Amino acid sequence: MKDHPKSAPDTQTPAAPIKSRPDQGVIYYTRRHLTFGWWALLVFLTLGIVLESLHGFKAGFYLNVSNSTRRLMWTLAHAHGTLLALVHIGFGATAHLLPSWNEKSRGMASACLMSASILIPGGFFLGGLVIYSGDPGLGILLVPLGALLLFIAVFLTARGATTLKLPPGINAPLDAKKKPAGKSQP
Repeated sequence: MKDHPKSAPDTQTPAAPIKSRPDQGVIYYTRRHLTFGWWALLVFLTLGIVLESLHGFKAGFYLNVSNSTRRLMWTLAHAHGTLLALVHIGFGATAHLLPSWNEKSRGMASACLMSASILIPGGFFLGGLVIYSGDPGLGILLVPLGALLLFIAVFLTARGATTLKLPPGINAPLDAKKKPAGKSQP
């Protein structure tokens, strides 16, 4: 049997200061939007691949001149969905960086962004499913409502960004340092 060296007497070392835990609401919104954003990005990039495949295989219901409205609507669904997925990722990061953002405002911005991300690409996609003499289907009516909700989400987020508390001296411009009185530079 090996002899184990005796351990030093039990001394209490001062504990490191405990970092305050982030607010559970901040964690919830960060996780919610990062998860939604990455999965939505995968879905809409896949839709883009499907649309490219339809183009590559010369699918008539997609490429015929009489179906140009469908092609436009589905391309807009893909583009807006992909962009909104990236906005969700940005929103998740923003929610994490703004723990002092008002909970009610953050929740409203989150709900509006989630709704807009379903209504806008969904409205474009549904508008392209059934077309009427070159006009999109009734699903297109979801897009203006989604756009309004997106506007509200962006406004609330921009307003919330003003709550970011910077350490002292951070917002001072670098070139605004005071020069010693009486000395001039050539």
